[in-house]
Amino acid sequence: MLEQLKADVLAANLALPVHHLVTFTWGNVSAIDETRQWMVIKPSGVEYEVMTADDMVVVEIASGKVVEGSKKPSSDTPTHLALYRRFAEIGGIVHTHSRHATIWSQAGLDLPRLGHYSRRLFLRSHPLHAPDDRRRDQRRV
Repeated sequence: MLEQLKADVLAANLALPVHHLVTFTWGNVSAIDETRQWMVIKPSGVEYEVMTADDMVVVEIASGKVVEGSKKPSSDTPTHLALYRRFAEIGGIVHTHSRHATIWSQAGLDLPRLGHYSRRLFLRSHPLHAPDDRRRDQRRV
């Protein structure tokens, strides 16, 4: 079931290490089947080099229950589900751990408005917050 969507999610996940957007098995891509309201997501801890479409996990968006798949869904599944529930227009999510973004976040610096579009869209730099502020993150979604 959802064979094409699983193949598409696999292809997107396999592109992450090619473009140096992830380290180890961190990061993931998910996408939804709007008709069934199911999400297809990368399994947790599976190496990109051996991952197949059959490894993808199908999760019901409303309940968070695994509908199909023998592997454990990504540890980021609750975040993906919360975003799909909150924003109906989202069709897919890409979560990366790019080296530059990770270094910047670890430095604790605000994200400056450097480019033309960020200066037009945002009034000030984007502040980062303490990494242990999980309750505030959950309220945002």
